[in-house]
Amino acid sequence: MIDDITGKLLLATPSMADGFFHDSVVLLCQHDDEGSMGLVLNKPQNINVFEVLNDMALFEGEREKGLAQMRFEEQIVYEAGPVDAYRGFVLHEINKTYDSTMRVGADLHLTTSKDILELLAEGKGPKRFSLLLGYAGWEAGQLEQELMENDWLIAEPTKTLVFDTPAEHQWALAARGLGFERSQLVSQIGHA
Repeated sequence: MIDDITGKLLLATPSMADGFFHDSVVLLCQHDDEGSMGLVLNKPQNINVFEVLNDMALFEGEREKGLAQMRFEEQIVYEAGPVDAYRGFVLHEINKTYDSTMRVGADLHLTTSKDILELLAEGKGPKRFSLLLGYAGWEAGQLEQELMENDWLIAEPTKTLVFDTPAEHQWALAARGLGFERSQLVSQIGHA
């Protein structure tokens, strides 16, 4: 098993055969002998955070609903993976610990409990966050095999990349952090 990659970014290379992961930036949230779990950060959906909170009926009144609509109608929701597409995750900077929060990096935390959504609806949740639906999963040894086949590059996440960079630019920014551009990769990387 490859150690110490929890909390890192996986960047899909041109050799990645799975079309879902084409140009993906995945935050690896868990990696151990039993398998791995990650969240695709750069696949926007056609819904926004307000719509999700509204569908969950989290607003107490019309005023609260209107304020939330102004706050969140520009903040989109991301398709974080092909597994369990309706399971929600909130990736955020830490400002407090919620009912179900885990640390996935130095400055990144992941919460799966409803209390964070309720606080977001009230305007009291974390300032910088992403709402993601679904996740990517790998069986034991599967991710290591994909890494050996050069399907992924490993990069360091930054808060700027995760929260402030438009989805279409995240891959390029993370690759630049490794010292190269997409044009330097070919689909047969590492194969002689």
